[in-house]
Amino acid sequence: MRLEILDARSTSDSERWAGLHRVWPRREVFAHPAYLRLFAGPADEPLAAYARTGNGFVLYPFLLRPVDAPHLGVPPGRYHDLTSPYGYGGAFQEGVGELEAKEFWVAFDEFCLRRRVVSEVTRLALFEQERLSPPGPTRQKLTNVVRDLDIGDEEMWREFDHKVRKNVNKARRSGVTVEVDLDGARLDSFLRIYASTMDRRAAASGYYFPREFFTTIVREMPGQFAFFHALHEGRVVSTELVLLSALSLYSYLGGTDRDAFDLRPNDLLKFEICRWGRAQGRARFVLGGGYAPDDGIFRYKRAFAPRGLVPFHLGTRVLDEPVYQRLCAAHREEGVRRDPAWSASPDFFPEYRCALPGAH
Repeated sequence: MRLEILDARSTSDSERWAGLHRVWPRREVFAHPAYLRLFAGPADEPLAAYARTGNGFVLYPFLLRPVDAPHLGVPPGRYHDLTSPYGYGGAFQEGVGELEAKEFWVAFDEFCLRRRVVSEVTRLALFEQERLSPPGPTRQKLTNVVRDLDIGDEEMWREFDHKVRKNVNKARRSGVTVEVDLDGARLDSFLRIYASTMDRRAAASGYYFPREFFTTIVREMPGQFAFFHALHEGRVVSTELVLLSALSLYSYLGGTDRDAFDLRPNDLLKFEICRWGRAQGRARFVLGGGYAPDDGIFRYKRAFAPRGLVPFHLGTRVLDEPVYQRLCAAHREEGVRRDPAWSASPDFFPEYRCALPGAH
């Protein structure tokens, strides 16, 4: 099997990658080269492993990161690890058999050996038939909510929790309307509401994206995003950025004005996203999960698809066990030096990237 490694920051590689993506029937948004570039730090390499097979192909987008923390005691650039960007990833596949999948991972591991890759962690796509099984262990992190759109209006309406139907009706009576924005015309309104929502939730710094993050999506990923805005008396009061693949809508980022809560605009917004997605031929709306199991955000999303619960997994593996253990030991030593009571979270992988005491 011939494995190609494509670099999203190389003009020729990016053009080839985008061309492969364009003719892919599923056109998964999380495998677009522009999406990988969004999450690549200055020293990271936004890459994809691509291989043709007898009846299909594999496309595995990932970030190759240097392991460069001074306290780990390794020269800069000697070792790397792999991760996927925010969202859903793994090795996407079309028409790949079991033997071909094994051949792909053998070829990919040869690349990892050349680049001295120590570990790999991947936020796996939800639908197993659309990706290769990862070669290492998987661990369920949370449960995600997926709204099936391949049903009629009445059946979907009945499947919503009673409170959703009640809130949608209240929003309509209050004069709330929903607008679809396919070119980011109301980006300023989106940014205003999104930032205030993150402040209200005391969100981690990683959820605060600069304006350029969104303008890049608008500029470089046409047809793979849509903004939805709930308006009341001409003002945006709830908003959501939805990423688009050929089969799926993905609830991505958004929020609601605190002063508009009583209007219940977000319930109507999500209902209209479902209706729009079905009209556009999409099969499902992935609402995602919460920050923690069964938290308020998860329960809110579940109300739109009580039977659409899908486990979300991480794929994790260690490719160089001796180096991995050495890095983890150095990391633990530094953590205890800063705070004798500190210990790494047992759920965090790779352990040597777990936040140290005093880190921001």
